[in-house]
Order: sequence, then structure tokens, then C-alpha cells
Amino acid sequence: MRKWMPLLILVFAIVITTGISNEIWAQCPMCKMSAESNMRAGGSAGKGLNAGILYMLAMPYLLVGTIAWLWWKNKRSAGEQEKE
Repeated sequence: MRKWMPLLILVFAIVITTGISNEIWAQCPMCKMSAESNMRAGGSAGKGLNAGILYMLAMPYLLVGTIAWLWWKNKRSAGEQEKE
């Protein structure tokens, strides 16, 4: 259970932040105006815009998290090999 705790905390923090703050859905003014005008005209381009922004925001965090996890795992296994 201890090894899953950081992941659970991260998921919990994301869920809480998304539920509480509407600012997470903020966009640049030009993108927002373009999406609003498209939605008023009956288009659906604005619906996927927020999901795309969050997707692009998540990728760097996942990459850094994966690298950190691999580094920690290799460091831990190297420490166990030195003890033997």
C-alpha cells in the first residue's frame, strides 16, 4: 500500500483541484474568444479545447514523474546490491 500512496495522493489532489477551481479551465484570451464565437455559431470546436489543454499540461508531469520513478527505482536497487 505504501508504494501506491504517492499516486493516490496525486490523483486525489487533481480531482479536488478540478472540482473546486474553475480557473483550471482558463484559456488564453484569443483561444477563448475563438472557441466562444465558434460555439455561438453552432460549432463544436470549443468542446475539445479544454480537454486538449489539460492533455498537453499532463504530459510534462507524467514524463518527469516517470523519470523520477525510474531514477528512484534504480537508486534503490543499486543500494540493495551494495548491501550484499
